Amino acid sequence: MWQKDKQRKREKEGNFMGNSNEATANVTEEYTTKKLRRVLGKKELISMGLGQIIGSGVFSLTGVAIGFTGRSVVFAFLFGALFSLAVTIPSIFAGSAVRLRGGQYTMASLLLGERFSGFYIIIYIVGNISIGMYALSLADYLLALVPGIPRVPLAVAALTLFFVINLFGVKDAAFIQNILVIILAAALAVFAAVGVFNVEPGYFTNVEPPLFMGGWKGFCMAAIFTSFATTGGGNLVNFSGECKNPTKDVPFAIVLSTLIVTALYAVIGFVAAGVLPVEEVMYQPLSVAAGAFLPKALYVFFVTGGALLALSTTLNATFGWVTKPVLQACVDGWFPKKLGKINDKYGTPHYLLILFYIVGLIPVVAGLDIDRIANMSMILMNITTFLVVVATARLPKLLPEAWAKSTFKISDGVLKVVCYLCGALLIFQNYLLIEDNTPEIIIGNIILLVLTFIFMVVRYKSGKVKVEVSWEEE
Repeated sequence: MWQKDKQRKREKEGNFMGNSNEATANVTEEYTTKKLRRVLGKKELISMGLGQIIGSGVFSLTGVAIGFTGRSVVFAFLFGALFSLAVTIPSIFAGSAVRLRGGQYTMASLLLGERFSGFYIIIYIVGNISIGMYALSLADYLLALVPGIPRVPLAVAALTLFFVINLFGVKDAAFIQNILVIILAAALAVFAAVGVFNVEPGYFTNVEPPLFMGGWKGFCMAAIFTSFATTGGGNLVNFSGECKNPTKDVPFAIVLSTLIVTALYAVIGFVAAGVLPVEEVMYQPLSVAAGAFLPKALYVFFVTGGALLALSTTLNATFGWVTKPVLQACVDGWFPKKLGKINDKYGTPHYLLILFYIVGLIPVVAGLDIDRIANMSMILMNITTFLVVVATARLPKLLPEAWAKSTFKISDGVLKVVCYLCGALLIFQNYLLIEDNTPEIIIGNIILLVLTFIFMVVRYKSGKVKVEVSWEEE
């Protein structure tokens, strides 16, 4: 397997930089990631990163984290950033070396071999059931403004709206994202600026329940949930095939957006856990804390411009990047090539957008709880992410010339230490998640992993899988 991968990676640069009649002789332009329009710059990527991260959990999971550790949630956000780092390490380092047209799928294939790419892509699709979590959270915040509206139809309407927006191309979706993020930043600034002056005295002393009320395990679980809210930056690598200058802009946007949001989250957690007794805000959305200190007009602005737009930007960004790994998997033969057809007018893989629209609908119509959806997606994705993170230590051997030119290049020894340490954090994270989950979810995950392995073996042996080189040196 390794030898076959190395042989593919030695192909001349012309084979994967637009020469479709060599590297992809049996793949028409209609079904190739080379047809993706390279229109995204640093500004659009940062906007997508901020919108993706902010909406991916702070409004829906801060209350859950407070339930685990109380007012120590402010430290949980900072500690959770380590888990976020563990997840984004491959995207930062590999994304700084080459253009990854298939995003995370290409990265997995490059680092672990073409067989593993089939296993990875199934877990990737199932793991993105979290799309439904964003839609349900958005519906919950709408209900805070207009009580009585049916929750499920609201969530379905939200999914449908951003599904349709992304049918018209990533450039239009990015333009809408820029506008939404500006309003979102203003709303969060209002919550943080007004909230810090309304925190109850003695935040860290003489509090009941005390700091770290759930013990070390509760604190670690809180950090895991907060990390789910800050790991969205790594998904920017899935835009690599649509970027003007991916090796510089993608890693920069990942790091900057993650640092900005982590600092902001720490302040938001401080306010959320400090304006009311912990019992009143634990497991509750941020709107409960906001209602305690914001005047009516600012409260409405926070819920609409903050919570609703945060979750909206997450849905918008997710529909923008989520299809690219599966698109490359279709090109490589893991799925029928027609599934990855790109619309001639808008440059979007419309069938794949429909696929993830359905994936997002499943937890919505099934009535799954938000915390269970987060747990299910995190356990599955952590398994494949662990393998990719550890394999990132091989990057200097796999891509010596590209790695030597990377702006994020570090010594081989330091790279190994970073990758193995991040891998250990992911093992620890999954251990806590598994221990905290129900036997039904654990058994379901095991069955899914077994079925995924069987799919990988059977499909690969069928001879239909022909993995092309989908990375490019810049």
